[in-house]
Amino acid sequence: MVGAFEQALLALMIFVIMLGMGASLTPRDFYLALRRPYGLAIGVISQYGFMPLIGFLLATFLVVPETIALGILIMACMPGGTTSNIFTYFSKGNLALSVLMTVTSTVTGVVLIPLVLVLYASALNLEIPRENIIVTLVLLLVPVAIGMVLRKLSANVGAVTEFFGSALALFFIVFLMVSWIPRNWQFLLETTPATYFASIGLGLFGITIGYLFARALRLHPRNARTVALETGIQNGPLAIAIIVFTFQGSEAQAIMAVPVLYSLFIVIVSTCVTLVFRRANTAAEQKIPDSLL
Repeated sequence: MVGAFEQALLALMIFVIMLGMGASLTPRDFYLALRRPYGLAIGVISQYGFMPLIGFLLATFLVVPETIALGILIMACMPGGTTSNIFTYFSKGNLALSVLMTVTSTVTGVVLIPLVLVLYASALNLEIPRENIIVTLVLLLVPVAIGMVLRKLSANVGAVTEFFGSALALFFIVFLMVSWIPRNWQFLLETTPATYFASIGLGLFGITIGYLFARALRLHPRNARTVALETGIQNGPLAIAIIVFTFQGSEAQAIMAVPVLYSLFIVIVSTCVTLVFRRANTAAEQKIPDSLL
């Protein structure tokens, strides 16, 4: 369960995370994206094409309760997370493309998230309070806009805000470990293996499919790594915030299981993937990348 204090703390952390995301952007970034939308189109297809489909398949073929299936769908329909930028940097990917894909998927998510959620939830006969989700998403765009204004007014303030936003996204995982998990230990022990499989598989399958998709389009390995990480690393804090502010009681706790477990395991999965990416040193790596920005 999530208490009133934790709800307030969660809301504050989400605000700062989204503020940092906005501080990483300038109007010029959107201008460049519109001039060369190829990479962003790939990212949007990966985020709202592949990931919701992966979530739908997992929810369909795994034997899980309706609340868990709903948690899988919500997690699968989230935009890219800010931690993907960190892993992209350490995996020697295209950081500029990563940041832009993350924010673009967040902005377009105001429209696309409710659409894909309603589409797949209807196919599974699940109820989605889409109005509450839309309101939450719109409100979360406010700190993004504030972050952009801060960046415009002062580059130094924008850089500090961006750093704290990214750092807090990682701290969020620690917060879950010391707060939510101990008090829900019995619930986690009773959770079925299928739920754990979905929580791990969502990110792992997303990264794999994203990478194969990018390579099939003959993108440079740096850009392929970026698309892979942006596809598989979803915004776990946003998913949890939507659930906390949309559902109540034991239902919210059950729905939250997959986003919480996903947020924990995606760090491990992404770390392993990053180590594999860093070891790649083929001739193709030395070529000038096909610029998507």
